[in-house]
This record gives sequence, structure tokens and C-alpha cells, in this order.
Amino acid sequence: MEEIDKLRILLPHWIEHNGEHAGEFRNWAGRAGEARNALLDAARLLEEANARLQEGLDELGGPLEHH
Repeated sequence: MEEIDKLRILLPHWIEHNGEHAGEFRNWAGRAGEARNALLDAARLLEEANARLQEGLDELGGPLEHH
């Protein structure tokens, strides 16, 4: 399998995984006291990273289903 094909399989998983973490950070932010803003910032940064990862995936031709 070509390296690009591997990326087209891996990137959607990474994006999903980051999204799950961002959601967890946002959920915990309400209970984090003084760390609230840090957790919200971390969630925002993960979402920005996901946008860049999605751009890369789009440039590669989109997701490739793993068989």
C-alpha cells in the first residue's frame, strides 16, 4: 500500500479521535475551576488542528476506505 493511501485511511481516524478529546476537554472545563480556560483553549486548538488535517485529507483526494 502506498504511503498516501495509508494517510487517507489514518487521517479520518485522527480527526475523529481529536474531536472526541476536544469534546472531553469542553465537558471537563465546567468542572476545572481555574483551569477552565486552559481546557477550552486546548479544545479550540484541537479543532483548529482538525481543520488543517481535513485540508490535508481533501488535498489527498479524501478518505480511502480500508478493506
